[in-house]
Amino acid sequence: MNDARAVGAQIRVRLPSLTPLEGKVAAAILARKDITDTTPLREIAEAAGVSEPMVVKVAKKLGFDGFRDFRQGLIEYYQSESASLHTEITPDDTPGVIVQKVFRTAMQALEETFAILDLEAFDRAADYLHRARHRDFYGVGGSAQIARDVSHKFLRIGIRSSVFDDSHMMMMSAALLGPDDVAIAFSHSGETAAVLDAVELARKNGARTIAVTNYSESTLAHSVDVVLCSTAENSPLLGENATARIAQLNLLDALFVAVAQKDRATADANLARTMRAVQFKRKQ
Repeated sequence: MNDARAVGAQIRVRLPSLTPLEGKVAAAILARKDITDTTPLREIAEAAGVSEPMVVKVAKKLGFDGFRDFRQGLIEYYQSESASLHTEITPDDTPGVIVQKVFRTAMQALEETFAILDLEAFDRAADYLHRARHRDFYGVGGSAQIARDVSHKFLRIGIRSSVFDDSHMMMMSAALLGPDDVAIAFSHSGETAAVLDAVELARKNGARTIAVTNYSESTLAHSVDVVLCSTAENSPLLGENATARIAQLNLLDALFVAVAQKDRATADANLARTMRAVQFKRKQ
């Protein structure tokens, strides 16, 4: 991994592929922010309560060549500015400190999401959306709010889309999609049953499918044509979802601009029309 900012993110997006025991080992290693290039494999294994081969196995499942590569990646990551942005919120924090910590955690999510972004996948997603006849967005809870935000932006430039946050409506939508259509699935975990079912049906009917998720090894990520990954470090109070939402909103803002650029003249003309249509609603 050439970009130190990407190390923590690459580990987090692969965590769902680990067994509970492997996940425990990974968490124990990630907690070792004092790790150095002389920290022996034996010490890490003993601290985690597992064998040395188990530590090597976890390192490889997380995308490294072995323990030494894993160790070096962590050293470089913890020395990066991105890793230092995140600090846990404590009960004694003042309002000023809370604001600083929340903002810096969001900045970390943006930095690391940018570092792991697959630009080829991003461009394919923009192309699918530009060419599509129908664009249907699926998500529940907070993910549905992200879907609505991007749908609103697309409407401003004349690109129509529909947002579905009900399991039955998602399935009805997916049943009507075909080869000229696109379905975008929004799911932080990548394991939301209603979204998975709808995506499976949409793809069965020939539609292009795109996932916006936090985990590249999730069921959803393995079920679609294109995966756009966000990443965020978990926080006991804020949680992953809240911070990842900032990264996903920015990622989709970029996707919106990329789609607009496919036919900039039309996008600009439609933007002017929609702005004029709502202008009179503002108090003078």
